[in-house]
Amino acid sequence: MKGGQICLTIAILALASSVASASDPGPLQDFCAAINDTKNGVFVNGKFCKDPKLANANDFFFEGLNKPANTSNSVGSKVTAVNVQQILGLNTLGISLARIDFAPKGLNAPHTHPRATEILVVEEGTLYVGFVTSNTDNRLFTKVLNKGDVFVFPIGLIHFQLNVGDGNAVAFAFLGSQNPGVITIANAVFGSNPPISPEVLTKAFQVDKNVINYLQKQF
Repeated sequence: MKGGQICLTIAILALASSVASASDPGPLQDFCAAINDTKNGVFVNGKFCKDPKLANANDFFFEGLNKPANTSNSVGSKVTAVNVQQILGLNTLGISLARIDFAPKGLNAPHTHPRATEILVVEEGTLYVGFVTSNTDNRLFTKVLNKGDVFVFPIGLIHFQLNVGDGNAVAFAFLGSQNPGVITIANAVFGSNPPISPEVLTKAFQVDKNVINYLQKQF
């Protein structure tokens, strides 16, 4: 290849690289409405950064994931999140994790993370896990996981974990966002504030209004 062609190739690659990187960062919360008056602008896409000279080891530290969480609730599970709210040093690093404890037959109910793919590893017990693809296929992918097994839940897709073993279960989830967000489907649909109109839900679920009223009372 001649010198002129090499220079042209390098220029094209450089241009392609700059175009590929010239995109908005992914949202780190549900929304970030713009404001013209900067005196009242207190939120950013993420968190404000402290002076690096003032950072210390505690900004990158969390303790306690060795401790089982209380699973005495209606679903028999408890998620202990470790994201940018707990470790300030995670800001801008694009990663977080969680410990999930399950009582026997405990369920981490169907939910989605709008900002992160999740990779789950089972530390103890046996879990039935799965996710559902988007419309119109709505394919269900499931697997029974034992200690040491790993499963991936793609970003934004509804997924769940159910303890199908005889004893307690523990799993650790690693997520590709400092603030992945979580939308628990039943809570969002039947426990929104204010409530979604029963007229909407009766038509969506093709059930009687009394069924919707009962479900909304549960949340």
